[in-house]
Amino acid sequence: MNFKEGEILYFDKPYGWTSFNLVSRVRNSLSRKTGEKKLKVGHAGTLDPLATGVMIVCTGRATKQIEEFQYGVKEYIATLQLGATTPSYDLEKPIDATYPTEHITEAMVRETLQRFVGRIEQVPPAFSACKIAGKRAYELARKGKEVNLKPKTLIIDHIELLAYDLPIIRIKVVCSKGTYIRALARDIGESLNSGAHLIELQRTRIGAVTLDDCRSLDEFTQWLDAVEIANN
Repeated sequence: MNFKEGEILYFDKPYGWTSFNLVSRVRNSLSRKTGEKKLKVGHAGTLDPLATGVMIVCTGRATKQIEEFQYGVKEYIATLQLGATTPSYDLEKPIDATYPTEHITEAMVRETLQRFVGRIEQVPPAFSACKIAGKRAYELARKGKEVNLKPKTLIIDHIELLAYDLPIIRIKVVCSKGTYIRALARDIGESLNSGAHLIELQRTRIGAVTLDDCRSLDEFTQWLDAVEIANN
């Protein structure tokens, strides 16, 4: 393996870790193994701390391929709780409002999900990495400041209802770069004349890379201990 020339690594990001945390851990491990103190390491596609799943990490000259990976189709398995909302649209913040769910049926959920297939406009969450006047939206939101983000055009190729156990539903989403599944949960709740927030999220695919291709951090450490490093 030649990490300076460039390697592409696939990880299953742990729950509670930021994408930056994972990249930093990988960079430190590779630097110790190779002796390279300024090794380039980057990732293709941020995952929220409360999400798990596929993350592509590129090293050395392979970091030039990051943009190509970012444009790959993404697949997610998302679990939503209907009838309640949070300011962050997930479990980062506590529930701030509750809504009725008695009127919701499985047929209604299936019909509603199909409204989001195709080209849609989505307003990103206030608790997101979008920039406003040079600052991250989440930095402003966490300080209690008002955040106004413009809708973004994106494409959802497929939504499938995997499980229905009111107030919990589980869905599979296949979508383009830039899709916020938390915002999709918000919009699904509103379309059902109720509310919703994300309680679990796993990215299962980026392009052709699936969870089966990914290593945990522990598996990566064991693999790195055994792998042979090429001379640069």
